Amino acid sequence: MDAVTLLDQLATIIPAEQINTDPDALYDASADRYKKYAKARKVLDVPAPIAIVYPGDAEEVAKILSFCNANNINVIPRAGMTATEGGLENWKDVTLVVDTLKLDKIIKLDPYNSQATVQAGVPLQQLEDELRKIGFTTGHSPQSKPVAKYGGLVATRSIGQFSTLYGGIEDMVVGLEAVFPDGTISRIKNVSRRAGGPDIRHIVIGNEGALCYITEVTIKIFKYYPDNNKFYGYLVKDVETGIKILREVMVNGFRPSVARVYSEEDAAQHFYHFHDNKCVLLFMVEGPKGIVEATGTGIEAAVETFKDGIIQQVDSALIANWFNRLNWSQKDIDDEFEEMRKSDSHAGYTTEISADWETIPIIYDRVIARIRDEFERATDLTMLGGHSSHSYINGTNMYFVYNYDIHCAPEDELLAYHHPIQKIIVEETIKHGGSMCHHHGIGKYRSEWTRDEHGSAYYMLEKLKQAFDPNGIMNHGTIFPQDEVNKYIYQDEN
Repeated sequence: MDAVTLLDQLATIIPAEQINTDPDALYDASADRYKKYAKARKVLDVPAPIAIVYPGDAEEVAKILSFCNANNINVIPRAGMTATEGGLENWKDVTLVVDTLKLDKIIKLDPYNSQATVQAGVPLQQLEDELRKIGFTTGHSPQSKPVAKYGGLVATRSIGQFSTLYGGIEDMVVGLEAVFPDGTISRIKNVSRRAGGPDIRHIVIGNEGALCYITEVTIKIFKYYPDNNKFYGYLVKDVETGIKILREVMVNGFRPSVARVYSEEDAAQHFYHFHDNKCVLLFMVEGPKGIVEATGTGIEAAVETFKDGIIQQVDSALIANWFNRLNWSQKDIDDEFEEMRKSDSHAGYTTEISADWETIPIIYDRVIARIRDEFERATDLTMLGGHSSHSYINGTNMYFVYNYDIHCAPEDELLAYHHPIQKIIVEETIKHGGSMCHHHGIGKYRSEWTRDEHGSAYYMLEKLKQAFDPNGIMNHGTIFPQDEVNKYIYQDEN
């Protein structure tokens, strides 16, 4: 179907004012933050979508998806636009971006049952602000909190900075509503738990727009105790010592809201005023006073257990000040893009993985060694390190962080820098039994390793795609491997 015919028919389904064909908006919709440097330099090498559409309810979403399904039109669901793995990038000439802008209602705040229901386009910060007025919190605080929206948070299986206490988004979702490519609207009811077969919430949570479109979410909410917050910080001799202390806290049953350890290099860009070229270990504790005090005692006991690895304690006010400045706003995003238009220095990327306690230090050491030894442009790296920031009773995650100066054409940046580094990280992680993506999702730029990530379980994932999206119209290239990966990643190698 050509663009003119598509737009004419689309205008019979939804009002014309809900269809956006502005060229600048379409260029912006062509890719997410994964290609931020090329995007800022106006050299994106992917096709622009035909239009961005803004449905107002689930019924309009159903009409749009049915139309696209019948006419083989690619659909990219979009919410807060903070994706980092290419999930919003367009690889098809005929594509509609279906945005949650008008799905913006807070439907119900229900403090007695400790839950809230929102449409998919409600910003996380907006719901948090409303809950604070009645003494509650979402407990969810990703760095993108000021701009992220609930449809995207659920679709990407998001996690927040307080996850060690409150869990990831999958632990918070009670029920939801989603629309499938054939127009079927499915609602999963809100109950505290049930054993009615497999947990079908997880067909939707983390689907990254590759199976369905999320229109409504009900999440747990928590009482808010800001007066009880406590912060702990330490300089430690190495990453492995920090990880051992994190493990000690977790396996002894304590749940700080924040528990992190930073490598020397990563600490230098976060804690420049006190890191002293050492690794940094930190905790934040919140909740009812008695729980806070008990958790603080548990942290101090864990630190004492590994006191030979502790260099010194850090003033808690410094940790509190750092945390209060951690999130970025839309202005921060805009300023970053403006800087990239003028400078060849780069804020870099992160690749987050997970594994058990025993394996994480092994993966970390192997990855850092391989990048330094094998990466052809290693002299361009201005920082290489990492931090663990989300822990569980049986393991933790690792953010690998790498910054570099760019000495190639803007459109070749990912091929020259990010992709070969990420390839090493993924290879080492999968080889040692970890997961190649802890919470940013697969998107399009880790999809070449989806089969390796899941092994024999890929059978189940593949069957979901065949069952719910047999025509393959939902977010082509995301999660599920496609040939276009050769065109958009390896264009200089094939």
